Amino acid sequence: MFTDTVTVFSRELRPTLRNPFTIIISMVQPLVFLALFAPLLPGTDSLRWFVPGIVVMSCLFAASMTGSNLLFEIQTGSHERMLVTPLSRPALLIGRALKEIVPMIAQAAVIVVVCLPFGYRLDVGGALIGLFILAGFCVGIGALSYTLALASKHQEWLFWTVQQTLLFPILLLAGVLLPLDGGPGWLRALAAWNPLRYVVDAERALFTGDIWASTALAGLAAAAIVAALGLFIGVHAMRRSA
Repeated sequence: MFTDTVTVFSRELRPTLRNPFTIIISMVQPLVFLALFAPLLPGTDSLRWFVPGIVVMSCLFAASMTGSNLLFEIQTGSHERMLVTPLSRPALLIGRALKEIVPMIAQAAVIVVVCLPFGYRLDVGGALIGLFILAGFCVGIGALSYTLALASKHQEWLFWTVQQTLLFPILLLAGVLLPLDGGPGWLRALAAWNPLRYVVDAERALFTGDIWASTALAGLAAAAIVAALGLFIGVHAMRRSA
């Protein structure tokens, strides 16, 4: 199982390493949001609030779209050829999902480096803990994205419709772009059921060095739940596709 997972992980990571510029391209939208929204926030320390949210946002965008790679393999017959190999079915999903960690770290590093000249500072230790939490969340979202690809099969429009329909409500209900504290009660009630909100709050606390904050523990729990649920559903879907 471990060997098969490493094999799939290496296979999925190789195209990214050959062409790392794709990571930069995928970050254009988050960086535009950072440039346009951060100046609108009150106070002189808006970057400390906004940058962790943008890091989570870029990772959510990338992880939620990874199923399109599997969808392409299904359409070209490559996925069927993988299924007849002796690789274990769970490894086909877990290896793909774990691959999302590497682009996530690269994207977070680029965003932080871009913001440093504008006075942004972060706590390195807290940020590393935050990246660990975010890695678990990305694994779960990536697994769910692959599950959606398996469910869509040859209906590519279905994958993109569901992905785009869910992406922005989840993003907005996490308070990434605007604070939710002043929102109406029904909006805050919906946000309370959004696991991404707890991950975003944890990243904001950890990036500033507040590693003992209660929000950090809540974010860890939310990321663990998403990772476990995503892998459980994804592995089941991958086994059924065999």
